[in-house]
Amino acid sequence: MRIGLVDLDTSHPGEFVPIVRALGHEVVGVVDGGTVWDRGYAHEFAARHGIPHVFGSCAELAAEVDAAFLHGCDWDARVERAAPFAEAGVALLVDKPFGGDTATIRTLLEWERGGLRVTGGSSLRWCAEVAGFAAGGERPHFALTGCSGDPFDYGIHAYSMLHGLLGPGVVAARHLGGYGQQRVELRWSDGRTGMVSVGETAERHPFHATVLTGSSVTHLTAAPGGLYASFLAAVLPGLAGEAPLPPLPELVEPELAALAALMSERDGGRWVALDEPALDTVRYDGAGFAARYRAARRGTA
Repeated sequence: MRIGLVDLDTSHPGEFVPIVRALGHEVVGVVDGGTVWDRGYAHEFAARHGIPHVFGSCAELAAEVDAAFLHGCDWDARVERAAPFAEAGVALLVDKPFGGDTATIRTLLEWERGGLRVTGGSSLRWCAEVAGFAAGGERPHFALTGCSGDPFDYGIHAYSMLHGLLGPGVVAARHLGGYGQQRVELRWSDGRTGMVSVGETAERHPFHATVLTGSSVTHLTAAPGGLYASFLAAVLPGLAGEAPLPPLPELVEPELAALAALMSERDGGRWVALDEPALDTVRYDGAGFAARYRAARRGTA
């Protein structure tokens, strides 16, 4: 595939480029909206990574690529940035999180129903440790996953790691409170439950999980070095149309669970169903997070 990178806000675009090339694809261009970096950064990035073209708009880039990777840290702008590619039939990899509100997620689902190839989310769903546990054949009864950092931008990794371990089928979530970090319980359609522990910590915690089955207790710590390679190896064949992609309604369950947790916190800790219409009334603030992220990345926090 000819791949374009959209928004160079995070470390992910630079980390992804050599992996994409090793998997047999080309990175042919970039476009940056200036959320984090000033004008001119896209040209510096392209020169550093040997990318031939810098485009002035997503529409220009969409005319030249088979797939686009959306890396922006402002998830409020997700649909605006993705729309030119969707209109051109260009496949989309949406970096985590897919969106911070139900409207964004519904739009992505509508595009997929219309035939667009859409995938993405957190790399923790496909990490080697989760895949290795699944290969062992034991069915998890319960798991606790966690990590440090912003409860949504980073917390979505914990939700996704839990989703990778227990599989799709999340139907509800509730906020349990917490000390330091916040704890959220998720419920699956078959009655199983799992928990995430998310939020800022004094020292950075690794991505971790404790998994219970009927016969074992397993502790997992995700090695950061191989996360992106596992992720891209899992999703690029489907993005290229060479293999089936996991259904997008399954992939967005972590984001919907996080939104349900936000509503549950607001409503005193009740169980909130992922398909509850009132979920439209809560959102995670992408623009606010992006402003904080810009300050942190540029050393002005």
